[in-house]
Amino acid sequence: MKRLLFILFAAVLLAPAALAKGPSEATITGPGLDRPISFKGMDDASRLTEYSGVFPAVFGQSPNPMLGGRPAGRLGPKYTIRYVVPGPNSRNFRLSQDLYPYAQAGALTYMKPGQPIFDARTIGGWYPAGVALKELLVRAGLPKSAPRIASSSSGTNLALVAGIGIPGALVLAGAALLVARRRSRA
Repeated sequence: MKRLLFILFAAVLLAPAALAKGPSEATITGPGLDRPISFKGMDDASRLTEYSGVFPAVFGQSPNPMLGGRPAGRLGPKYTIRYVVPGPNSRNFRLSQDLYPYAQAGALTYMKPGQPIFDARTIGGWYPAGVALKELLVRAGLPKSAPRIASSSSGTNLALVAGIGIPGALVLAGAALLVARRRSRA
């Protein structure tokens, strides 16, 4: 009887740990990448998982390494990490995490709270990933420095003209009609 209780206790204690091995694969997309960066297999995906703060963002951790809010300063271009996490009954869970490898304060990640995983929801938040994550990503194909993103200032100017110019033209046309009507009545 004691042996049966010990086995049941061990199964209950170890089952969550078995489920929490982490993602089996991860894919990173974003600016400056010709194709997505892919991490497959437990070794590569587990390093990415560790460096990007997946476990504290998903399950919580004590002491809590998550930041209290969005860090100050420029974050640089945003990348997206999409994880596939194997679960019970051959069910895969998909998690998404924002990645800012070129942030002024060092590489950062952000996981949106409330994403479903197992029988729970992600806690989410900002994680100070630091140098180790950026080095791993550069070795995997991320540019060493932030890619220059083409600005669409001409499109912005066109939108400004269209947004302000068209209503302004309508106001002028309306005013011209009013003046013309007053002159014709006089």
